[in-house]
Amino acid sequence: MAPLSRGRSSGRCVPWNEGLFGPVPADSITLRRSPALPQAARQSAPGAHLEPQKASLQQPEEYIEQAHLFRALAERTSSALPVQELLQTVRQEVLVTTRLPHAIDFLLAELNHAGTMGTAMRRLGHYFAPFQTFLVEAAESDEGRFDMQRAMAILSREARFRAEQALPAGLFFFQFEAVARCRLSYDKGLEAMAGDPVYDADWSAWILAVRHRLGIVDLADLVYVYSEYARQRGHAEAPEGKDVAVLFGEREGRIALANRRREPAYFFSALQRQLGYPSIPEPPRPDAVTELIPKLTRQIEKLEVRMKLLEDEQREKGIDLSKFFGPGQPGG
Repeated sequence: MAPLSRGRSSGRCVPWNEGLFGPVPADSITLRRSPALPQAARQSAPGAHLEPQKASLQQPEEYIEQAHLFRALAERTSSALPVQELLQTVRQEVLVTTRLPHAIDFLLAELNHAGTMGTAMRRLGHYFAPFQTFLVEAAESDEGRFDMQRAMAILSREARFRAEQALPAGLFFFQFEAVARCRLSYDKGLEAMAGDPVYDADWSAWILAVRHRLGIVDLADLVYVYSEYARQRGHAEAPEGKDVAVLFGEREGRIALANRRREPAYFFSALQRQLGYPSIPEPPRPDAVTELIPKLTRQIEKLEVRMKLLEDEQREKGIDLSKFFGPGQPGG
């Protein structure tokens, strides 16, 4: 498994285990955390402006059709057809009793006008979640190497998970791992996650607080102190004597405590094994057979050029080098 890395908006990447979630000595971790931010502090916190613009939760059939849309785009992107034609085809397949056909019409109009889908999804903030828009905009950006095919594959699995009435904890781990593995911007990614309608006010405030603690406190420690297991052990009490908001269950807390000071990839893998949380789809591997024919074609072209040079050398005139000279050069 490739090591997970941290990618900021500048495009620089550093190993995940060097500076992002570095090992924390066992005697230095503070298990007494501050309580959830009050409402007044939430409104003044960075990213609080996302709360009034939160998307509304959709019915399961909406997410099922979204999953079909994203999966179809991921599978048919390699067919060399324009995205507009792919969207028109998928529009005929989705249920007309959902709102997705109207959303596809808006996506098509924006594609024809601006050439992007992210701007349309952002304007449809009441339908598409901010994290969905964030992934599409990251795939359309020219600064990174995150392609649209993988973005659609991740969105398809996420929409399927949403259709199954996803718990906030499971969705958080899936979205966070997607940002980490794809080396996307943590600031923009966590801000988009905080605006998701699945998360309540306590969850949104905690996610925005996590954004500022990355690289200082291990993720497993942050999960543990906000879990039911930490509350049972008396480690979730705040200095003021108030309990912190319990965001994770007992099993998540146990897994987090068992994965302290370990590679974060093992933490996500344990959550997926024990709790059935979805994993991030791996990027498609290049087909060696498909690449073999173009490679052989290039080799044959090189052999033909060499054979032509050998034939010219055997003639009385020899090799005509004038065709290799550019304009203004001797013999050109």
